[in-house]
Amino acid sequence: MINITLPDGQVKQYPKGTTAMDIAKSISEGLARNVLSAKVNGEVVDANLPIETDATFTLLTFNDAQGKETMWHSTAHLMAEALEFYYPGVKFWVGPPLENGFYYDVDCGTYVLSTDDFKKIEDKMLELARQNNPYLRKAISKTDGIKYFTEKGDEYKLDLLQNLEDGNITLYTQGNFTDLCRGPHIPHTGLIKAVKLTALAGAYWKGDEKNKQLTRIYGISFPKQKDLDEYLKMLEEAKKRDHRKLGKELELFTFSEKVGMGLPLWLPKGTAVRERLEQFMRKAQVQAGYLPVVTPHIGNKNLYITSGHYEKYGKDSFQPIKTPHEGEEFFLKPMNCPHHCEIYKASPKSYKDLPVRYAEFGTVYRYEMAGELHGLTRVRGFTQDDAHLFCRPDQVKEEFCKVIDLVLYVFKALNFTDYVAQISLRDPENKAKYIGSDENWQLAEQAIIESANEKGLKTFVELGEAAFYGPKLDFMVKDALGRKWQLGTIQVDYNLPARFELEYTGSDNQKHRPVMIHRAPFGSLERFVAVLIEHCAGNFPLWLTPEQVYVLPISDKYNDYAKKVCQLLNNYDIRALVDERNEKIGKKIRDTELKKIPFMLVVGEKEMTDNAVAVRKHSEGDKGTMTIEAFAELIKQEINGQLA
Repeated sequence: MINITLPDGQVKQYPKGTTAMDIAKSISEGLARNVLSAKVNGEVVDANLPIETDATFTLLTFNDAQGKETMWHSTAHLMAEALEFYYPGVKFWVGPPLENGFYYDVDCGTYVLSTDDFKKIEDKMLELARQNNPYLRKAISKTDGIKYFTEKGDEYKLDLLQNLEDGNITLYTQGNFTDLCRGPHIPHTGLIKAVKLTALAGAYWKGDEKNKQLTRIYGISFPKQKDLDEYLKMLEEAKKRDHRKLGKELELFTFSEKVGMGLPLWLPKGTAVRERLEQFMRKAQVQAGYLPVVTPHIGNKNLYITSGHYEKYGKDSFQPIKTPHEGEEFFLKPMNCPHHCEIYKASPKSYKDLPVRYAEFGTVYRYEMAGELHGLTRVRGFTQDDAHLFCRPDQVKEEFCKVIDLVLYVFKALNFTDYVAQISLRDPENKAKYIGSDENWQLAEQAIIESANEKGLKTFVELGEAAFYGPKLDFMVKDALGRKWQLGTIQVDYNLPARFELEYTGSDNQKHRPVMIHRAPFGSLERFVAVLIEHCAGNFPLWLTPEQVYVLPISDKYNDYAKKVCQLLNNYDIRALVDERNEKIGKKIRDTELKKIPFMLVVGEKEMTDNAVAVRKHSEGDKGTMTIEAFAELIKQEINGQLA
C-alpha cells in the first residue's frame, strides 16, 4: 500500500500502482468523468499513470490552469491527426499548450494551407474526438526512437531526439497518430467537445530565420460548446479593443516603415497620455524619495560586458556602433541599470546616505525579430519607468515593501483590480544561466518571499523565471476580458553591485557592498499603454484622457458662449475644446461618443441665459443641467476619487 496525501491534507492508502483515475473514481464517478490529468509530487502526469510511491496528489480538471494545458496539448495532437488525414506526409516540429489554446509548427511540404481549410480540419478533429480514442503512452529507448523516426523520414523528431536522454523518451498514440512527446495527455479524445482553429502564421524552425519557415497553426478547445461560444464572443470584443485599431482611431500613435519596424511614433494625443503617466509617476516618486537621473541612449560595449548583459543579451541587441577609434564600440542601450550603477559610483557613499533611489524614464533598445513585433506590446525601442535603489542589507525588505505599495497605487489609479504576484526564482537545475553565489541568491529570494507575504499579496512561484542577476516579483494582471498580462516588476540584485564594485562606508568605518533593487511599475510605457487601451476599451480614466470635455453649441450663434464655457473650464485645469462645426447637434454628439470623450456640454439659448451647461456623459447619456462651477467640481471629485 502507498500513502496518498490529498489537497485538504487527508492521507488515504491505496494499492501500489493505483492511478489518479482510480482515486478519482473512488471519490466520485462524476468527478472522474471531468479529470484531465493529475499533479503527483508536484509533477503533472497522465491520469492513467501508475503511482508507485507515497505521494502528494491533486486531480486536475478544466477549471485548473494545468488541466487546461493538458487538454490543449492533447488537442494539438488531435489536430495533427486530422492534418495527416488530409495532407499525407506533413511533418511536425513542436506543439505546446499556450495560455489560451495551443499551436503546432507544421512542415506542410508541397501543400499550401489557408484559413479556408480550417472548417474541414475542425470537423475532422471533432469526428476523431467522438471515437473516444485513448492517449496511449509508450516508453522507448533512444535507439528505437531514432530507428522509428528514421524510417518515417522525420528530420524534426530526429533533431529533438538528439537532446533527450535514454530512459526519458516516450511516444504517445491516439487513433492513427503517434508522436514523440513527454506528455501528459488527457485520458481519451472524447473529452474534447468543441474546437476552433484561430490563426495561421509563419515560424522559422527553432526560431532561426536561417532555417526553413514552417506553418504555425493556432487553436483552442473546450469540454463544452458553450465554453467555446463564450470564448469566441470574448475574441470579438478583443478585436474591438485591439490597441492597434483604437490607437489609430483615437490618433494616439503610428508606425512608419521609413522610421523602422517596431519603432512607434507618438502622435499629439498619445503623447499627452504618455506625458500624463510620466507626471503621475514622477509625483509619486518624489513623494517616495526618488532622485531623477538621465543617462545616454548608448553605452560603451565594456559597460555591458561588466554588467553581464552583453553575454546574456548580446545576440538580442542591435549591431554595435563602431567609431573611427580602433577597438571602440558602442551599443544602443538595452538596459538602464548599468548606467545607474556608474551614477552611484560617481561619489563616495556612507551608510547614512542609503538608501539612494535613482529614477529615470529611460528609452532602451532590443532587436526583436520582425515576426515577433506586435503593435506597442512588442517593439524595438521602448521607455521604462526604471528605478534602481541602492540600500544596506538591513534595508532590503523595507524598501521592497515600499515599492510594492507604489505598484499597487498605480494599479488602483488605473483600475487594474484583478492581479496576482509571480515570485520568479532561478531554476535550481540550471544554475549556469545565472550569475552570483548561492548565498546571495538565497538572501534575495527570501527577501522577496517575506515582503510579498508581509503585504498579503496573492502569490505563486515560478522556477526558472528569474532575471540572470536576481529573482523577481512580477505582477500578473487580468484585464477587463480576463486576459493575463505581466505589468510591473521588482527585482533584488546582489550581483551587479559586486560586478561594478559598488561600495559604501559602514558604521564600522569598513567598506561594504550595497544591495540593488530594480523596479518598474509600468514596465515599459509602450506596453503599459497598449494593455491599458485594451483594458478600458480606449475609455481612459478622466485624469489621464487627452481631452476631457467637448462643448457642443447647438448652432453657430452659441459659439461665443461655448468658447466662454471652454475658457472657464481651462481656468479650472479641465481640458476642454469647442466643436464649432456647422453640423446638427445629434451628429456632434454621435461623433463625440465615437471619440470616447468623457463629457459633453451641450449649450443653447436656455443654457446661455442661465449661464449653465447641459451635461452628457460618454456611454451614459444625459446628466442634467448645472452651473459651470458645479460641473468643474464634479470633474474634480471624479479625478480625486480615481487618484485617492
